[in-house]
Amino acid sequence: MRTSRPYRLLALVAWVLMAAGCAAPLQPVPPDPAAPPAAAAAPPPVTAPKPYQVYGTWYQPLGHAKGFREEGRASWYGEQFHGRRTSNGEVYDMYALTAAHKTLPFDTYVKVRNLANGRSVVVKINDRGPFVSGRVIDLSYTAAKEIGMIGPGTAPVEVVALGAAAAGSSAQAAGYRPVDYRAGNFTFQVGAFRDPQNAERQRRELLKRFADAHVRVYQSPAHGELHGVRVGRFENLDQAEAHRQRLARNGFPDAFIVAE
Repeated sequence: MRTSRPYRLLALVAWVLMAAGCAAPLQPVPPDPAAPPAAAAAPPPVTAPKPYQVYGTWYQPLGHAKGFREEGRASWYGEQFHGRRTSNGEVYDMYALTAAHKTLPFDTYVKVRNLANGRSVVVKINDRGPFVSGRVIDLSYTAAKEIGMIGPGTAPVEVVALGAAAAGSSAQAAGYRPVDYRAGNFTFQVGAFRDPQNAERQRRELLKRFADAHVRVYQSPAHGELHGVRVGRFENLDQAEAHRQRLARNGFPDAFIVAE
């Protein structure tokens, strides 16, 4: 929040008036040719999204979704909210592939995998919620139908951020189009350790079992105390998905895809 400085402003105005009434006109001073050019003004700092409160609890939206992954229970909402405004100003369409999340940035695309049956769907975050204990994401009717959770109402899921939405000249009227999150470099993270020696030990064990694999220890800039062990390198998301079952069959059911 900006604060005004009334006393400095009044003093400046008074000085200008005195100078205009008493002083002789000043001649402009030519610039010093040897003086270095003035430095460009620093860009304004990026402000974090504003926190909000629901039912007495405060939530702080994330500044970005890079590397985001979580597990919990998903729920869904449908006809009762169809046609109403979502938290980002869009109109909720129960037949679109969208979802509500408490802290992920709006227009983030996430992959939601039903841990009970392995089915998955990609949705865009355009709303806030669910504000029920133990639930991490609220899916649209169609998204919930895609992963087979209409009947049960809830399901254990894995939520992985894939990419943001990018504005495009051809999409201005419609809003946004998704970035090509399926292209790029992908790998699997199979473990995370505070002790780098434990991470190195797992790396050596993986190389014994998967001699042809690209295995390395990665230290997260955001979580410098953790050392992740990553295996494999794929050029697109489809290739990575094809190898996830191989890891699961070989004792790593919790390995998850990371976009590099």
